[in-house]
Amino acid sequence: MKIRFQNIKRDTNKWSILLLTIVLFVAIPIGTIFFNLFYGPGDTWNHLVVTLLPNYIGNSLVLIIGTSILTLVFGISSAWIVSRYEIPLKKQLEWLLILPLAIPSYITAYAYAGIFDYGGVIDKLLPVKFDIMNQFGLIFVLSASLYPYVYVASRAFFINQSNNIIEASKILGGTERRTFFKLILPLARPAFVGGLILVLMEVLNDYGAAKYYGVNTFTTGIFRAWFSLEEPETAIYLSAILVAIIFILIVIEKRQRKRIGYFNSSKNHQNLKKHPINKRIKTLFFTIVLIPVLCGFIFPVSQLIYWAILTYKEVFTTDFLHVAFQSFTLSLVSAFFAIIFALALIFMAKWNKLSIINAITRIGTLGYAIPGAVIAVGVLIPTLSLDKWLITFFKNSFDLKIGFIINGTIIALVYAYVVRYIAVAYNPIEATSLKMGKSISEVSKMLGKSNLGTFFKIELPLLKPAILSGFILVFVDVMKELPLTLILKPYQINTLAVKAYEYASDELVAEASLPSLFIVLTGVLPIIFLNRLISKAK
Repeated sequence: MKIRFQNIKRDTNKWSILLLTIVLFVAIPIGTIFFNLFYGPGDTWNHLVVTLLPNYIGNSLVLIIGTSILTLVFGISSAWIVSRYEIPLKKQLEWLLILPLAIPSYITAYAYAGIFDYGGVIDKLLPVKFDIMNQFGLIFVLSASLYPYVYVASRAFFINQSNNIIEASKILGGTERRTFFKLILPLARPAFVGGLILVLMEVLNDYGAAKYYGVNTFTTGIFRAWFSLEEPETAIYLSAILVAIIFILIVIEKRQRKRIGYFNSSKNHQNLKKHPINKRIKTLFFTIVLIPVLCGFIFPVSQLIYWAILTYKEVFTTDFLHVAFQSFTLSLVSAFFAIIFALALIFMAKWNKLSIINAITRIGTLGYAIPGAVIAVGVLIPTLSLDKWLITFFKNSFDLKIGFIINGTIIALVYAYVVRYIAVAYNPIEATSLKMGKSISEVSKMLGKSNLGTFFKIELPLLKPAILSGFILVFVDVMKELPLTLILKPYQINTLAVKAYEYASDELVAEASLPSLFIVLTGVLPIIFLNRLISKAK
């Protein structure tokens, strides 16, 4: 123990202290949820456990099961077809299949509510009226919005799949169908399960679509406990259950990745070859691939454009432009700070010599795995306590009356965005920095350059593409974020996501189309980047 302490004392430097400070700063919301559990639930907790909690759990399980089935069907089938076969418009379909990620699920929900509503497209074309505003409608909407997570992960695997094992299967008498189901699909399990975990985390994080469709979930329950019941303690307990479910999903994903893997030998590796098919099969496969594109992007965007044409004169005002400017500014500022914190975590971990601190660096990136509503609750409680302490301090020390400095301000909102999305900036930058290796920085230090000098002169220029990618991804995620923004946004600040939600909540769904279209347009650019990134793997 004495030797270990001496090693810690010897290896500790300024980067160790700074790194630990940043990790603790980013981890405050998660720690808040954990420590507040010891104070006990609110007065209505027992009543909620008996009456509402079974409903929250049941609905969440049904959503998880239903969405899992549909996203796997949409994602895997589309990925295999565009990777293995030549079909009409294949190049266009490859990136069109990713575009539903540009549309937040709550916006897709608004669009489909209009499509299936009285007087909508379905009502005019079919004599039978379909009610989509229920649990099964929500499953369809979430699946149409989120299947690209499975598609992207599966396609990346299929593209890198060696043609050798398919040829070996054929030599042994395996048909194309049997080879896929018995060989390719089991090998792809780590890839598509990884994408599915992201889908399920988004399902559990959803608030706008579930609230609009009248389906009670954990996230809607957190909002109800906080705003309607005015019981933060109850909201914290619901948040803790939701976080536990999320981490169980993450553990399952990690374990299955360890248990099942596949190694492609580069020695005799052959890229996946296109399999010839007749015209009838081509038409069938084209239809299968086109269905998720239509459901996830073409139909909802067409409905939004139609509504926008009808309502733009009423909606496109100076107030709308002001909201758009606020939304863009918030996203830019949040993306900037997310990049700064991500760079600090990555490079201070390199400059720090204590392995124990490096081991906890990943705690700073856990925010993306936690729903926005939970992050908001975790930020609201400590900032409120800090503001109360500051008010008392200035009152007692200087006889000054001050208002809230952090809580209910843009500072708390940007901080919450950074905590939530720092992982989105961290991952591409870390991947690029690992590819750079250590030799460049070591040579620079041998020539007398400091860590910071090496970073600004050599490493930062090499990281510019990754930094730009991370910046754009965080920008788009902040633009789309709804539950976190609803809880933490200052009274005088608004965003396009909240504006669309407010219109829809007031039964002005058509008016919600213009802010929704602005959000969709900002999401298209990183989707194109993502498709190019996957295509480079060919």
